[in-house]
Amino acid sequence: MKKRLPSIDRPAWKKQPFRPEEHESATLSLSLVHYKEMKFVLLWQQRSEKRRGERASRIGSLVEWDCNRRQNRRTGPAPFLIDLEPVYPKHEVQMDGIMQSASSTWAPFRIAPYFSERVWGYHDLHPWYDRVAEGAPIGEAWLTGDQCVVTSGAHAGQALGTLFADHTEALLGPAAPRNGSPLLIKVLFVKEKLSVQVHPDDRMAQKYGDPRGKTECWYVLEAEPGAQVACGLKPGVTLNEVKEGIAAGTLESSLNLLDVAVGEMIFVDAGTVHAIWPGSILLETQQNCDLTYRMYDYGRGRELHIQKSLEATKLVTRAGKVPSCAQAGRSLLIEEDYFRVERIEVAGSRASASLPGEGEPTPGLQYLFAAAGAARVEGAGFEALDVPMGGMVAVPAASPEFVVEDLGALELMRITPRWPEGK
Repeated sequence: MKKRLPSIDRPAWKKQPFRPEEHESATLSLSLVHYKEMKFVLLWQQRSEKRRGERASRIGSLVEWDCNRRQNRRTGPAPFLIDLEPVYPKHEVQMDGIMQSASSTWAPFRIAPYFSERVWGYHDLHPWYDRVAEGAPIGEAWLTGDQCVVTSGAHAGQALGTLFADHTEALLGPAAPRNGSPLLIKVLFVKEKLSVQVHPDDRMAQKYGDPRGKTECWYVLEAEPGAQVACGLKPGVTLNEVKEGIAAGTLESSLNLLDVAVGEMIFVDAGTVHAIWPGSILLETQQNCDLTYRMYDYGRGRELHIQKSLEATKLVTRAGKVPSCAQAGRSLLIEEDYFRVERIEVAGSRASASLPGEGEPTPGLQYLFAAAGAARVEGAGFEALDVPMGGMVAVPAASPEFVVEDLGALELMRITPRWPEGK
């Protein structure tokens, strides 16, 4: 028959069973044991009168002190820990880790391009991209399209449009007045003439049920000798002459042609009749809208949009070449209602805190594009990103700090959205 322990007078604090749920914060550090294990330890201590008195007094005082000190600090049943030093509540201990995890969730991330077929494009996109079209030629590499896929970080595998829809503030910042992805950035590979076309402004786009129009700009990445773009109508051309030129196939004679060279920026505001001639590769930044009204397409059989194109056409616009503006550590290439494009100097490496320009609202979304050479983006809490020529990195507004490193001959473009008032 099992021998029972001698009966003893329990101290006042032991007269009632110890219930952890009644003492939410009674925790002492070292070895985590549950309530039943604690009962066993206390019973074992009662085997010795001398040890019983000393330990009961000691543990009782500690439990009472800790319970009083941390009353209502925790929720749910608390485990009991044996030792002399109290442990802070679990949520306090982990707070730094949670903050670090949340921060790294919105670390800079790579985006895979989406390749769009165009009759005027190329089959082989080397050296920009490891892509050779087997069927129709590729004219556009969409770098920030809604269907583009995130390829690194916590959101790898997600479509960019879905990410913007679900996490607007983390990506754009609390001050952004609109939801959704604001910019569509592309690389255009122009082997043949594009159609003569025009894009609607916000007012006209919304008239026909679209959220926004399409103002854009082109940065010249490559240009063969004699490469040109058509940008706007010649002075004095009337809308009736535009209409007659469409019908007669002579619209080209009404267009204002510009020679282009590497490093130049061309602005094309909504309502500008325009086209791109063969021999150039352009980085196009635009409102996140792909509305295009074709006026003339050289008999290639694609749909034309004569009435809407005439409605969208503005005879005089601000379109044309934009001179760059040298600033500390950067060249400002263009700053318009919907976007800002800069060429950033990276001498070896550059900290993220130095990327925003003077007077630029922060935090906010920014895109980093390698127009030449290669870069590495790295920081605490996320895996380093290697960015080859043609690579695009999105930097959310909630991003932790990072460093951009020049891996050789880097030409870094920084593109940020802007939010015009009243548009």
